[in-house]
Amino acid sequence: MTPPSFARLTLPLAGLNFVNQASRTLIATIGPLLAVEFALSASELGLLAAMFFAAYAVAQLPVGLAIDLWGARRVQSVLALVAASGFLICALAGGPMTLAIGRVVTGLGISAGLIAMLKVNTQWYPKERVAGLTGLGVFVGAMGSLAATLPAQMLVPLLGWRGVFLLLGAMAMAASAWIFLSVPDRGPGPAPPRRSLVLETREFGRIFAHPAFLRLAPAIALLSAMNFTYQGLWAGPWLRDVAGLDEQGRATLLLVYALGLMLGSAGLGQAASRLQRRGWSPMAMPVLAIVVMAVVQALLIALPSTHPILLGVLWFVFAFCGAGGPAGYAAVGQRFGAELAGRVATAINVAMLVLVFFLQNVTGWILDLWPRTASGGWASQGYGWSLALTLALQLASIAWMLRPERGR
Repeated sequence: MTPPSFARLTLPLAGLNFVNQASRTLIATIGPLLAVEFALSASELGLLAAMFFAAYAVAQLPVGLAIDLWGARRVQSVLALVAASGFLICALAGGPMTLAIGRVVTGLGISAGLIAMLKVNTQWYPKERVAGLTGLGVFVGAMGSLAATLPAQMLVPLLGWRGVFLLLGAMAMAASAWIFLSVPDRGPGPAPPRRSLVLETREFGRIFAHPAFLRLAPAIALLSAMNFTYQGLWAGPWLRDVAGLDEQGRATLLLVYALGLMLGSAGLGQAASRLQRRGWSPMAMPVLAIVVMAVVQALLIALPSTHPILLGVLWFVFAFCGAGGPAGYAAVGQRFGAELAGRVATAINVAMLVLVFFLQNVTGWILDLWPRTASGGWASQGYGWSLALTLALQLASIAWMLRPERGR
């Protein structure tokens, strides 16, 4: 059977991933507005952003099982409507509690974006094409991060932040219809056997206890978690309170950040594959990305420049390196059998999302140790200490990852 085209099969799912990426990044763009309107402390703003990732993490295992049982078309069509309802709740929120509920619902609704693309591509295409087509879908989805920066900032004066949430809700509804009308129910061949939730849970327990997973996963999960922690919230306030940029300047730098993430997604995976074909370890590129990100954090702590070009370079490199996470997912997956590769990636994803929830909250708690500034922001010293904490965690994860395996 001839597989459907990319436009029919993967692109509709990538469209929902576009909404996913936009919703992740949006709080970094409009977070300062929400903090002022709802009188949020740094810890409260951090919790608001982190609730999205907490819901995302909780949904991973049941959503993955649902896609295996009922297919990406049905599950994603329904989840896209759930995401739309979450955006509507955010748009109508009269206080931070309702806004947090909306973010939780949104996180549930967009929780299967990458899993669904991997599922349908694996079902329909030869294995040597799956990574390339999925990477192209991720690249399309990453455009949502771009849309949530300068374009979203330009829309706020016209629509207000509530109108931006309504626009995302409309896009999620359109993606639901597109997926339902375009994506086939399942791939060719006989239907796969059904798996119980108990069996799926047991497989995850085996993965989490594996020595290779325990050694490599913390550094890989932290690499991606750092990206989402800052792109999802704290990069915007940092650019305001440390770099002193206005709304337009912050939106422009966040756009540069999103470009770094897009180009890193497109390039680092290909680079890792080429190095591996030449005999290098599959972890070579992820390790390099982790080390360079640590250097960038040290520079942001020691030299908190206000020069836009230097800031753009630093945050571009930070995001570019953070995009090396998926290459690390693939490298860890190679330590397991092919039948566990998807679940290994999901296991790392759960760990990464838990880290995002933790880091976004801890950063807020650290910032609240200092009085608010006259402009309503937070003291620059707090950002330095929060970066020092994440740098220490990253250095510890590097040391843990590079230690020799027992019995090797």
